Amino acid sequence: MKKEKETFNPELFLNRELSLLEFQNRVLEEALDESNPLLERVKFLAIFGSNMDEFFMVRVSGLRKQVEAGIVELSPDGLTPREQLAAIRKRYIELNDQAHQCLQRKLLPKLHKAGIHILDYEKLTKAQKEKADAYFRETVYPVLTPLALDLAHPFPHISNLSLNLAVVIRDPKGNEKFARLKVPGTLPRLVPIKRSSGGIRKDGTIPFHHYFVWLEQVIAANIGLLFPGMEIVSVHPFRVVRDADTEIQEIEADDLLESMEQTIRQRKFGSVAKVSVYDKLPSSIRDVLIENLEIKPTDIFVQRKPLGLVDLWQIYNNIERHDLKYPLYKQRIPAAFKKVETTDDIFEAIRQGNILLHHPYDSFSPIIDFLNAAARDPNVLAIKQTLYRVGRNSPVVEALLEARERNKQVAVLLELKARFDEESNIGWARKLEEAGVHVVYGLVGLKTHSKTCMVVRQEGDGIRRYVHLATGNYNHFTSSLYEDLGMFTCDEAIGADATDLFNYLTGYSAQTEYRKLLVAPVNLRQKIESLIQREIEHAQNGRKGRLIFKINSLVDPHMIQLLYAASQAGVKVDLLVRGMCCLRPGLKGVSENIRVVSIVGRYLEHSRIYYFHNNGQEEVYLGSADLMPRNLDHRVEVVFPVERSEHIQHLRENVLAAYLRDNTRARWMQADGTYVRLKPREKEEKMDIQEWLMNRAFNKKT
Repeated sequence: MKKEKETFNPELFLNRELSLLEFQNRVLEEALDESNPLLERVKFLAIFGSNMDEFFMVRVSGLRKQVEAGIVELSPDGLTPREQLAAIRKRYIELNDQAHQCLQRKLLPKLHKAGIHILDYEKLTKAQKEKADAYFRETVYPVLTPLALDLAHPFPHISNLSLNLAVVIRDPKGNEKFARLKVPGTLPRLVPIKRSSGGIRKDGTIPFHHYFVWLEQVIAANIGLLFPGMEIVSVHPFRVVRDADTEIQEIEADDLLESMEQTIRQRKFGSVAKVSVYDKLPSSIRDVLIENLEIKPTDIFVQRKPLGLVDLWQIYNNIERHDLKYPLYKQRIPAAFKKVETTDDIFEAIRQGNILLHHPYDSFSPIIDFLNAAARDPNVLAIKQTLYRVGRNSPVVEALLEARERNKQVAVLLELKARFDEESNIGWARKLEEAGVHVVYGLVGLKTHSKTCMVVRQEGDGIRRYVHLATGNYNHFTSSLYEDLGMFTCDEAIGADATDLFNYLTGYSAQTEYRKLLVAPVNLRQKIESLIQREIEHAQNGRKGRLIFKINSLVDPHMIQLLYAASQAGVKVDLLVRGMCCLRPGLKGVSENIRVVSIVGRYLEHSRIYYFHNNGQEEVYLGSADLMPRNLDHRVEVVFPVERSEHIQHLRENVLAAYLRDNTRARWMQADGTYVRLKPREKEEKMDIQEWLMNRAFNKKT
């Protein structure tokens, strides 16, 4: 590239939304991959369905708003919002069709062979139909509420992610009428029919056959009971996805907690982003939906059954067939915590030196033990923690509540704007406040996404601060599903930085300098840019330049420009990017020294690692931030240094370099934004990074 400004040429950027759809394609590939256990393939298909729902609720809805507002601002790749919507529609239809073909042609036959039968109502036996009809009369019928559409009955509100039946009926006078019936989300979408046992296996166990039928089909078969005296002309399912990215007017909100509760209520009835239907839907009903849902014809998507792949989670969660799932994995307890017996032992272990944890290979229990110890230790004066996604039945929050009961000072920054976890977080906020915990809901205009916990302990004549920093959430459940890194430390400078951070979060602070932590939006962007620039200068002066970043997303145009500059200076750049990547690797004269790899597998790759070779004086940083404008400029993020030489070596050799050797789960990104999945070459040993890390953790003695 001749001029630096040419890196802003739209041809050098990939579209963010289409890149995100390519990630969904990689998730779908896992459902298609026959090397994965059968129920895990079903799970990946459910994840694909859930991800696509969220994509429409957030990303597509945002673009629709721009179009409606007349905004024509171009994305970095040069597309208008309207052009992006058209491209999204085309790619989504392709992916959705592949997903349903995967279910109908690949998974359902294999499930049937394995004794798990997902049946259409018309294919049930007489006995099975009697069972399903009895379930309808006893359980479903009392829950249903048919809603007519006429002059006296306006078109009803239809909530987000709801499955509905459009019912055409004919009265005794021959007049056709329209009614809408919501399929109750409180009942299982897949109605279980009594299972039956098969022959005895060689291991002495008795396999069971599981039978399911779709709830909406059971309702449709019995719908005449809801309209006595009427003729049922036709019944047509449709599913609605609405805008869920309602903006909060924080500055005008007196109480953010009340504002968030109102936002959750509004989310159910945001503008419609997508309506899914079957191809037999009559044009008359299509017109009714278009008019009353206030959508365009292009907002209706015709697809194969079922409407809503996310409900396949029910099969994965409720069937105990471990032979059809990944083998159970027992997480490792790091050597530093193996001999811990008392609360003093935990703090002593951390005083011996920084402790690095790699989840899910390392257990999450040391974090819970650390918080429980802090809650019960009479020498602990205070606990301060940021919480983003903690989930339900959280042992982390329970430890904080116990600490308050024992008269500790407890302060929690609980981010209410953690998308789709708001309701859970509101419940915890209420409970913490009732216990006397100091609860702060975040900063105006910023999400607090950092993962930080600090314990202040009286030791001798002074205090010592024990800090846990992480790339992932304080969620004990997802810690066994997400790949993340964390570190315990009592480093004085980091402790002082953590104190300044919490003062920034809970009070009024114009802190602009931190000793060791990189904090967004204060100094993180500038520091990362300066570290990349330093690598460029090394290369320009004839020294080795090397960057390895492991992140979830790479979207920020300025960071992409700087990485292009690094490539042109001769810096070798390896990017492990799980999700969106708007950078084009391998472009002649622009990014020939950049390789982009994406890994999708059993665990969700979630850690962020920033490695800088620095002419042999290596520096590694971990943290919560991706290279996206929102992370760098509009969130509170914390990135922290790894300083122990053995930890740096471990992350370089046993994590980053090992990921780059993967030839099984890895996909190499092409310059056009597509991905090529690697396979072991002839006589090359298979390398599945997640399997390799599990085996390494299991066999490790220390």
